[in-house]
Order: sequence, then structure tokens, then C-alpha cells
Amino acid sequence: MNAKLTTAETEPVIVKERARVSGILVHPTSFPSSYGIGDMGQGAYDFIDFLEKSGQHLWQILPLGPTGFGDSPYQSFSSFAGQPLLISPGKLLKMQLLTEEDFEDMPEWDPKKVDYGAVIEFKTALLKKAWAAFYHTPDKTLLEEFETFCEEEKDWLDDYTLFMACKDYHEGASWMEWEKELRNPAGKTKQLWREKLKEGIAYYSFVQFIFQKQWFELREYAHEHDIAIIGDIPIFVAPDSADIWADKKLFQLDSKGHPRAVAGVPPDYFSATGQLWGNPLYDWDYHEETGYQWWIRRIRRQLALTDYLRIDHFRGFEAYWSVPAGEETAINGQWIKGPGHALFDAVKKELGKDLPIFAEDLGVITPDVERLRDELGFPGMKVLQFGFGDMDDHNYIPHFYTTTNCICYTGTHDNDTTMGWYAQQPEIVRDRIRRYGNTDGNLVSLDFIRFCMGSIAKYAIFPMQDLLVLGSEARMNCPGVAQANWTFRYTAEDLTDERCEWLLQTTRLYNR
Repeated sequence: MNAKLTTAETEPVIVKERARVSGILVHPTSFPSSYGIGDMGQGAYDFIDFLEKSGQHLWQILPLGPTGFGDSPYQSFSSFAGQPLLISPGKLLKMQLLTEEDFEDMPEWDPKKVDYGAVIEFKTALLKKAWAAFYHTPDKTLLEEFETFCEEEKDWLDDYTLFMACKDYHEGASWMEWEKELRNPAGKTKQLWREKLKEGIAYYSFVQFIFQKQWFELREYAHEHDIAIIGDIPIFVAPDSADIWADKKLFQLDSKGHPRAVAGVPPDYFSATGQLWGNPLYDWDYHEETGYQWWIRRIRRQLALTDYLRIDHFRGFEAYWSVPAGEETAINGQWIKGPGHALFDAVKKELGKDLPIFAEDLGVITPDVERLRDELGFPGMKVLQFGFGDMDDHNYIPHFYTTTNCICYTGTHDNDTTMGWYAQQPEIVRDRIRRYGNTDGNLVSLDFIRFCMGSIAKYAIFPMQDLLVLGSEARMNCPGVAQANWTFRYTAEDLTDERCEWLLQTTRLYNR
């Protein structure tokens, strides 16, 4: 397989032919695996087989980037790189880059939960052993693929690998704590450090090569089974990232590299004090001056990995919530106008096609945001939990939908599971749901899947937890809570024939 897909090969040709389609939201970290965390091994391929057998054509994931403190896919070290933890050790074994002896000290893993600390230590050790073996491999074809990858992806790879090697050199410290010359490195300084840390840079290049190789193989398998992948990118980037370190002019920073203002959202459904994300904000004037090239590169890269792209916090392109640096909550912020049409027009012109983008348009949405979304033709999101939690909010109740160009979700990664959510609702809400669906509510997550399927929305998507009828213990993320998120896993035994048949028949019933 080629080490790189061309832009033409990223066309989402699968779902375009269908007026109605459905699929499952599950991040690869949740797949069954023998190595403590879901990966791109057999569990991923078994999931795609399950999608095909159950009549699904969409697989939605969370951001694929390498995660830092807190393990959140939405706080990544890079907007372009892949997550090393998703690399399959089993496939490295088949490539003869690992041996059976390398697994002799493998810990006992919880099949239902990721222990990131232990997983990071274990898998990093494996990847370094694989790199040592690769360094001496006699497989010239593999070495040529690696060299081609490094050349074709150098526009992001060079800065990312230097950034990660420097982090290792500084024992994981944020770039803002590095020596002055390295916080704002000139070209000559970068070259000196590249020479100094060349072994670490080579290792991180290898890890990204293996990630991309395994991901493209998995993506090709998905396409062979008529499955399209919906990717996800956060609108903002993490403070401690290669993106900011390598190009500070893109962001609203002071002379020392500290944010002048940070991102968040005002009080909403999830938090009475809003959400203070802390991400640096973009200098949109500078982006405009450069023709939005960084965004063009970012979207092109992600559409080389996936078929569709959900952009988190779409409303931030119309106007974003700017909170002065140093605030303890997001309350004292203000709305500032974003780039609007100009950004997406530039991306569309560069890529030369309609953009296969889904707009995450939840939260405080104004008519201006809706207008931008609709003029761009991006489908928005309809979350059933929001509608049934407030029957006066007609935007999210299926019989009030006014367009097919939307995605109906039972819930998202930020919501509780539908079973957990339902259990915590007042009786008046539970009664509404039971009467609405002519159901006893005992399997309410399956009822919600039927509601999604039966809606006029072109796309119907539901988290794996709702298909498995799991409670709050399986929740993926709780916004505003720093610990114990992103750990959910399921087992191979969960994908039963009975569950597959129920989903297939439900999908056929609603012509998806």
C-alpha cells in the first residue's frame, strides 16, 4: 500500500449514494485488545465486520492525535500526528518488529477500562523495541516506504518530531519551560537541536510511519466493506503542542508565548459557570493574511485519514468566546467575531471540492451561526437527550426536524449514556419518553436508537454504549471533570449475533 493517499482518494464516495444512512460512534481506544487499550489490530477489523453485518455504513471516531495530560483526544500534542497508543503490537509482531519474548512481562489488563499510566509505559517500551528492530531490518521495501513517508509528510512531521524529542530531553516539561533559545527557535537553532536529538527524532518519525501505515490499512478495509469513517478535529489546539511551539504567529500570545486570552464557552447545559478550556485563541487576522494555509493543511491532512470530518465547536468560526487569561471560570468572557465564510471558502478553493464536513453546532447557537452552517451546506447535530430533557426545545425532537441535512444522535461522547441519563431524569421526563415511544423504558437506549433511525435526518449515529445498553459507568467523558475520562472499553463478547440481528432489522425497517 502507498504510504500516502492523494486528495482525490479522499472523496467520500460511499455514503453520497444513500439518502439515509446510520452508524456507530466509538473511538479505537475502546476496541477489544490484549494490550490494555483498543488499537488497530483484530478488534478494529472485527468491529468493521460487525458494522457490515448489522447494515451500518458509518463509523465515527474522536480525534486521532497523540494525547498528553488528561488523555483527552481534544488536547493533543499535534493537529497532524497520530496517536501512538493506537498502534497494534500484534501487527508489529507479524511484521517481525517484535517477538513473543517482548510480551513476557505484560500486565494484567482490565478489559472494560483503560489504565493510561500503565498502558503508556508498556506500549512505549514496545514501540522502542520495534524501532530498534526496524533500524536493522533487512526489509528494503519497508525502509523505502519509511523514507517516502518522511519526505511526503515533512511539512508537519519535522516540527512535530523535534518537538517530541525536545519534550523527552526536558523530561516531559511544557515547551514554555524550556530554555529561552528553544522556546522561540530560529532556523539555525532548530538545526542544531535536530542534530543533537537525531535519534529521538528518528524514533518519533518511525512511530508516525507505523501509525499511518496501520491506519491506512484499516481505512482500506473499511472501504472494502462499504464503511465510511467520520473523523473529528477540535477547533482549538492544546497549549503544549507542536502547533503553537512551531508557529506562534497563528495565535493570540504575548511576547513570552503565554496566551492573552483563552477559549471556552459561557454557562450552558453542561456547566453553570461555563467551560474554561484554556486553549490559546487564533489570530484570525494573521490567518487571513496567509490565506488560511495552516487550516488548509490541517483539513487536508485529516481528510487523508478519514472520509468525513466533524469539526468540534463549529460556532466558534462565526463568533468565539474569549476569556481573559487568568480567569478561574468562563463567565467573564465575550463573543468575538470569527472568520466565517472566508476560511471555508479558502479551504474549498484549495481542495477543489465540496467539503465533507459535519458541524458540531451544539450549545449557544445564534441565527448567525445557523446561517453560516446552512450557507456552507454543512449538516448540523440533533441530540435526542437535549430534546427529551426539555420538550419545549423543538430543535432536538424528531417530529420537529425541518431538514434532512442533519445528524441525529442519541447522545455524544460528552453526554452520559442514554441508560445513565434516563435513570437520572425526573419522572415527568421519563413518562414523556415512555409515551412518545410506546415503551416501558427498560431498554431506553434502544428506543432512542429507533427514534434516530426513524427521524428524517440523513445521518443517524449512536455511541456503542447505547447499543450495548450500558449505564453511567460506561460514560466516555464528563465535561469539566479532569480525571477518569476516555477509559471505556467493550469486549468481543459484547457484539453478539442477537445484537447484530436487532440492529440489522431496525436499520432495514427505517430504510437506512
